[in-house]
Amino acid sequence: MKVKNNIRVGISIGDINGIGGEIVLKTFEDSRMLEFCTPVIFASNKVIAFQKKHFGLEINYNGVQEASQVVDGKVNIVNISKNAPKIEFGKETPEAGKYALLSLKAAVEALKADEVDVLVTAPINKHNIQSEEFHFPGHTDYLAEELGGEALMFMVTEDLKVGLMTDHIAVKDVSENITRDLILKKTGKIHDSLVRDFRIRKPRIAVLGINPHSGDNGVIGKEDDTVLKPVIKELFEMGMMVFGPYSADSFFGSENYKKFDAILAAYHDQGLIPFKTLSFGKGVNYTAGLDRVRTSPDHGTAYEIAGKGTADFQSFKEAVFTALHIYRNREEYKKISANPLKKSSVNTK
Repeated sequence: MKVKNNIRVGISIGDINGIGGEIVLKTFEDSRMLEFCTPVIFASNKVIAFQKKHFGLEINYNGVQEASQVVDGKVNIVNISKNAPKIEFGKETPEAGKYALLSLKAAVEALKADEVDVLVTAPINKHNIQSEEFHFPGHTDYLAEELGGEALMFMVTEDLKVGLMTDHIAVKDVSENITRDLILKKTGKIHDSLVRDFRIRKPRIAVLGINPHSGDNGVIGKEDDTVLKPVIKELFEMGMMVFGPYSADSFFGSENYKKFDAILAAYHDQGLIPFKTLSFGKGVNYTAGLDRVRTSPDHGTAYEIAGKGTADFQSFKEAVFTALHIYRNREEYKKISANPLKKSSVNTK
């Protein structure tokens, strides 16, 4: 199949002892995916051949030594190592961590060199990947350092988008890390992403309270009154449609979230528990705030089902489509910004 001007999707294979290889190959076993993009998987022929045989998948691929040799219209495997690592499904091994990092580094370098257009990452194990080269709590912080910019963990579906004020830090450290500058920065990133990446001209953003019941006027905590409320007022006066703080316990159950284009949560679980409850299997982890597009599925390595052939690949597939959607929106945004008189189909809500 010859596809012209196809968006090239760089894919890091993640932890080979988890479900990464399975969900990647299941996604592209459907040859119709090649009508939308050209996948470039950073692994090795031996690893992919093993996974293909193990799961009984019917998928043809093109092995290349460098990303510059990729062929559009085919599933491409960029060989990142001559030595095939041992695959032990369901086990955390140092070898799998080293291979995951090798794949990620190669994919990021290809992204920097414009050999791929977007990056979709399969799940890593945040423990066995740690090394002198990778000393981060996850993909988000690593990519922020490698690609530059202020990264925002933005969990998205078509109808629900949740950003995090603080992400991979201990709960005991949350309140002291939430400052005026952080709120301004994270809210600004969400606003800019909604405009540029999702083409929403006047986005409405809800901010969740830090304390239970948003502090109950200082009875349960003062941070919502002394930190959040003044900054929300400041943002509103700047012209942003930012509202809150809202009590997190009732915000999602009451379906209040449907009135907004995005929600900014104070900390990791406050945002991700309701997000994954409402959209698990369809959600996508998007790293907003960078010059490059990176997405991933909304789940981890799932060691408990690795190798069994039962992994649901829907979230990874959604991550691919979301990356393509954002990439196209950004290209259109560039054209509109260069020619402001040009009419656009930006959502005006």
